Amino acid sequence: MTLGVTSLLVTGIVRAGCDPSDDPVAAAHGNDAAGGGGRSASHAPLSPSRPVKVAVPAIFVEAPVTGLGLDEKRHLGAPPMSRPREVGWYRDGPSPGEMGTSLIVGHRDTATGPAVFLNLNALRRGDTVKVTRADRQTAVFTVDAVETYTKDEFPDDKVYGGTGRPELRLMTCGGRFDKKDGYSANVVVFAHLTSLKSRKA
Repeated sequence: MTLGVTSLLVTGIVRAGCDPSDDPVAAAHGNDAAGGGGRSASHAPLSPSRPVKVAVPAIFVEAPVTGLGLDEKRHLGAPPMSRPREVGWYRDGPSPGEMGTSLIVGHRDTATGPAVFLNLNALRRGDTVKVTRADRQTAVFTVDAVETYTKDEFPDDKVYGGTGRPELRLMTCGGRFDKKDGYSANVVVFAHLTSLKSRKA
């Protein structure tokens, strides 16, 4: 399924410094060329349901989720700078746990100080990411890899592409910061669905 996005710039995630570029929509719905680590066992795909909270225990993150879309220039927005502890989910892609590659982004910092994904690059293989969904289920993802890519070497297919199983990408800015050009790179966490927790009503 292709939604017609020809270019995507994740702008404003951290001081307008990130630029992963290209099309996560088409890739996330079935391009099997991607992958972020080993092919360890995965839980069966879930039905679509929007995420409402993300928890990353290893870096003490627990954050509400807002839906993000594309602006008139086909750029992906970012959570408001006034809410630096909030993350954004690309709502035109798969929901976390659904078949495909789900994308969640957050600020590394803002003009007022550290933000939700400041320590994202500290995650390691085997750490967990827990995404609570509107259907009262918590999708648990296991980290496969954490990579940092410069703007001119960002691997769109690897980051956004499908792998034939439910996967998650967490993304923020990284590298060096320049007042004119922003951050020089992106930090990307690759994870896949490994278990499911349901909360009783």
